[in-house]
Amino acid sequence: MRYWVVLLLSIGLSYSAWAQSPDPVRIQTGWASFYGKKFHLRKTANGEIFHMDSLTAAHKYLPFGTWVKVTRVDTRDSVWVRINDRLPKTSRRIIDLSRSAATKLNMRDDGIAEVTVQVSSIEEMNRLFHHFDGDAPGTLRLRWYEEAIHVPERTIDWIWNLVGKWLK
Repeated sequence: MRYWVVLLLSIGLSYSAWAQSPDPVRIQTGWASFYGKKFHLRKTANGEIFHMDSLTAAHKYLPFGTWVKVTRVDTRDSVWVRINDRLPKTSRRIIDLSRSAATKLNMRDDGIAEVTVQVSSIEEMNRLFHHFDGDAPGTLRLRWYEEAIHVPERTIDWIWNLVGKWLK
């Protein structure tokens, strides 16, 4: 009896874990760091002047101007940042945040934190998919989403008329 209870519980738990779909706009998970005073008022890769109090970030691949939500895995703290700089291709980090963004994630004391990066919408995911021609670099997780087609509902009254005549 105990065997069956354990078996049913394990099947139920595994089904509920399987049934949960991944976040459709999450594109990357990894480690984030931040940069501040040393780079303050220096030029970024896109030509802007870096301000450590702005909500910006450096990323290896994402196009400049892309807005992403960075969420700290352990605390669920999150912040929206705009990509305006490049990380070196050899960096082990997936994103380098401004000091202000790091403060919002409460990671200034630690210096690094495990984070997830997500885009704002399915449309933004599709834009990035096209930007990279369907071949996402590195550990970026980009996929194409089709827009649902709305099919108007049609009632088929004649079937019920036939069924009604047949039943008589």
